[in-house]
Amino acid sequence: MERDPQPPADADDRAFVRAALARYEKPLLRFARSIVGSAHAADVVQDTFVALCKAERSEVEAHLVAWLFTVCKNRALDAHRQRRRLEPLSDEEDDMESPDSGPVSQLERRQSVHRIEAAMAALSDPQRQAVTLKFAAGLRYKEIAEVMQTSVSNVGVMLHTALKRIKDELGPDSEALLNARSAQ
Repeated sequence: MERDPQPPADADDRAFVRAALARYEKPLLRFARSIVGSAHAADVVQDTFVALCKAERSEVEAHLVAWLFTVCKNRALDAHRQRRRLEPLSDEEDDMESPDSGPVSQLERRQSVHRIEAAMAALSDPQRQAVTLKFAAGLRYKEIAEVMQTSVSNVGVMLHTALKRIKDELGPDSEALLNARSAQ
């Protein structure tokens, strides 16, 4: 009696990596961009997925999200430290303009972006990382806790404190600025 041949394990592993890539590439890019900037984020994410290809699936599958974001964070921090020693940082976000907005809209957008960036810069590194993981990467508190190696309740406290500080920094129009930024 002949049995249907089982697909090789590496075919399953490739499908696993493809599924992870499809689901997490964009959130990882946003997260990496917050650390190393737009020009180097793709390299960091590529390194992250290369590491996933090399990792034992059984060791990462149960906590894939935390594993991916932790590896991405570590690669991004390494790349940031290395580049900081080699070259001055540039303001890459100024190049991101909406082609269909006029000069007034572009100026207002730049001013809003700079105010939000200044408010984010005023946060501690852990608070900034928690905000980025929550809002740019879309992670849940539990996943953020795993990436940051802290408790879920500490994540809640960090986010609450960070958002309050951001709103205080932005002043009375904080809701409009944050909503406009998240819509883009």
